[in-house]
Amino acid sequence: MDKGDVATNAGAVVPLGSGPPTREELLAYYPPKFTWHELKTFVNSGDLGLLKRDKSLQTRYNAYMAGIKEKYGSTANYLMNFRLQWGKPDTHSLLRSALDEPGTPAPPPPQSAQDPAIPQELPPLPADAPAYFSESTPPEYISIIMNDWPYSVPAEVEHALVWTRVPIFHPTLVAESVRARVDLDGLWGFTGSASPPPSPSTLPACLPALAEWGVTLDKMVKSEKGTAEEDELVRRAGIPVHNFVKKRWVEDQWETAWFVNPTRLQSVPGLDHVHVFARHK
Repeated sequence: MDKGDVATNAGAVVPLGSGPPTREELLAYYPPKFTWHELKTFVNSGDLGLLKRDKSLQTRYNAYMAGIKEKYGSTANYLMNFRLQWGKPDTHSLLRSALDEPGTPAPPPPQSAQDPAIPQELPPLPADAPAYFSESTPPEYISIIMNDWPYSVPAEVEHALVWTRVPIFHPTLVAESVRARVDLDGLWGFTGSASPPPSPSTLPACLPALAEWGVTLDKMVKSEKGTAEEDELVRRAGIPVHNFVKKRWVEDQWETAWFVNPTRLQSVPGLDHVHVFARHK
């Protein structure tokens, strides 16, 4: 549909905009392409590049971000100094979370008193800042937001982002023997379910959901299968993130699939963030 077209959602007319979508727009124009089972299978496949936005929403995103780069100079400047609210609740997102306080007012657009195109440096981290991200990282180093441009997740699944000023990939956590593997594959995990996540061996049954992106097994980018010892070292590298996710998305209320993109897939290199797909039970 062209800009300005309308669709209906539960009988209501839903205008089609051009900026970050509302929940109503997502349901009306960009219905979910993936099931919860498929999402978990993609996360556990070893190639986080399998996770996709609706192609039409991706086109809208690309156009919007071109304007953002023109206004703010770069995506990094926009995120670090305008979109991310370090240590504060997210008041910019049009998409709300079940974890939001009841009665949260409609979010205002990001604003700044100075020329937004002038790059701003974040204050340097103090000497006593934690060395790496964990469940005990002070909130002033964290910005938790809803993804303004979520991947094609089921309607009942929230797509949250946990941005952090302190690193997730740290030499203390990532053993040298698995560093190349983590650099290529990233980190991921699952919480809130007594059942194990879908085995990567079941991925072929889910590939039809990725047909419009032309994804095939031979195009996957991931490390060769490691040893049990290497698998354990990778799991340990993700424990601080895993514990943070369990603390915020309490397991008796939420089931999650979380992941941290490797450098090759990061939107802002040098500024780590966690993706969390969260399904309220």
